[in-house]
Amino acid sequence: MVKKVKNSSLLNNFEDGYAAFSRVVKRKSNFFHQVANPLKKGTTPYREWQRGWNAAYFENLEKLNGLTTRS
Repeated sequence: MVKKVKNSSLLNNFEDGYAAFSRVVKRKSNFFHQVANPLKKGTTPYREWQRGWNAAYFENLEKLNGLTTRS
């Protein structure tokens, strides 16, 4: 059963955070960094963005190390 989305903007924040995990930006000469959370700290959209980033991180970690990584 698929849950109906109540707040699509929060879903967009989650998806943006998930996509940001695999993006890098160029800063100062030749240094590349992962994208930081662009939202105001302590807000619900900030938490949703971070939750999406964390989901992508742990999914990638499980691909690299196997399913026992998250213990």
